[in-house]
Amino acid sequence: MQILTGLSQKEIEKITDELHQSKFRARQIHNWIYLKSAKSIDDMTDLSKDFREELKKIAKVSDVKIKVKQESVDGTLKYLLEYPDGECVETVLMRFDNRANLTACVSSQIGCAVNCAFCATGKRGFIRNLDYKEIVEQVLTIQRDTGLKVTNVVFMGQGEPLLNLDNVLKAMKIFNESLQIGQRRITVSTSGIIPGINQLAEIDMQSTLAISLHAPNHDIRKQIMPVENKYNILDLKSALKNYIAKTGRRITIEYLLIENLNDTFDCAKELAHYLHDLKCNINLIPYNSVEYNDFKKPSNSSVMKFKCLLEHSGKKVTVRLERGADIDAACGQLKGKYLQI
Repeated sequence: MQILTGLSQKEIEKITDELHQSKFRARQIHNWIYLKSAKSIDDMTDLSKDFREELKKIAKVSDVKIKVKQESVDGTLKYLLEYPDGECVETVLMRFDNRANLTACVSSQIGCAVNCAFCATGKRGFIRNLDYKEIVEQVLTIQRDTGLKVTNVVFMGQGEPLLNLDNVLKAMKIFNESLQIGQRRITVSTSGIIPGINQLAEIDMQSTLAISLHAPNHDIRKQIMPVENKYNILDLKSALKNYIAKTGRRITIEYLLIENLNDTFDCAKELAHYLHDLKCNINLIPYNSVEYNDFKKPSNSSVMKFKCLLEHSGKKVTVRLERGADIDAACGQLKGKYLQI
């Protein structure tokens, strides 16, 4: 049985050719999948009933199931999706009262090999990569379920995107060309996989590159991010300078604030020095609690002091608005709560 989600129009044309239908029918099917978020072939009402019956014999829209859906008090939706092999992954739709943007936070892997100390996902270990169709399915599942149009995509869910870069890039192309989401409305976040950053620099990616830095120096970073032992913070800076030089694009630095670990005055000064010659914005993320560690969220006053110190360096600094913490959908909390770990 052919799954239609993830297929290009040319690939759909092979199906319509097999059924002795025109390329125009392929374009109609393509539009139903990506622009109208059809749940089934029966929804494609501008196709004849006879053609729909023939199409259903060899194809279906999707084979992904919503296993669990949760809604936060702030309107955030979290989905636990089950793929045909029984593996599950989480994806999140974030809504903001004062913005028109609807942001899908998508996963790129089932589990994660990076195993950051503050993140629930890594506790599962790495299970497998998601293929590009499985990544695209996350956004389309959200659209089919809600009837809403996703406007922004962030690769900040489960997994390390740059360790599955080929599939991530293919998914991004479909988001851009088929779902009509602008490249600059797509963000790829990485823990600092230098070969992947270098590859993105060579292809001149127009989307935003976000770096999960979370520490101002090697000693603190290696305590919370094992990736530091392979791709250290100084080599990472060289890769980022190369990326900025080749693309001309500003990067985003993500910095998780953990009380009495990386939120001190000295950490702020050291971070400002590290970033002073990088073309970047800084996004501060107050820690969201997860099991398996004793980290604590800093006070609001501590977060604001840290922000103020960084702003004195001339950088644009924002504090990420927490969304979905009550359903474990906030930054670092995704793991598949209904799965046994």
